[in-house]
Amino acid sequence: MSEVDRIRDELRRADRGAPWHGASVSALLDGVSAADARARPVAGAHTIWELALHMAAWRSEAARRVAGAVPGLPSEGDWPPPAEGAATEAGWTAARGALTDACSMLDHALQPWPEARLADLVGSMAPEAPLGTGTSFYVLLHGVAQHDAYHAGQIALLKKALAAQS
Repeated sequence: MSEVDRIRDELRRADRGAPWHGASVSALLDGVSAADARARPVAGAHTIWELALHMAAWRSEAARRVAGAVPGLPSEGDWPPPAEGAATEAGWTAARGALTDACSMLDHALQPWPEARLADLVGSMAPEAPLGTGTSFYVLLHGVAQHDAYHAGQIALLKKALAAQS
């Protein structure tokens, strides 16, 4: 198995499989209602909905970078808000779909990707360069997995806080 295939496997397990660190993002989001996703059980913390959109935005940006696009902030923004008037079950389903789509987009971008490119640098090393530039694709891709694990832990804690309020 190539290193690119191992990274793809790590990213897939974080999203839908059985990652070593705990529940996958998909498993954590199963059964979360739009009301729970919008709730802010911890003052000053992001909501589950905000976390899902943030993870989707950065997975999409990583896919763009792998495909050769100039690095930047995600087109949706770093912390995209839920769409105006979309605080419904349908809106939450769409937000979860955006995360699933972003995960698939990165997986597909990596499918034909040459392992030799893992050592290539992403974008510029200028001080004003977007986050994640000036590092290797290897670091970027492992960073996506670490990013998702971090936010998965936040989602797990938010779910516990919501359950404690019930």
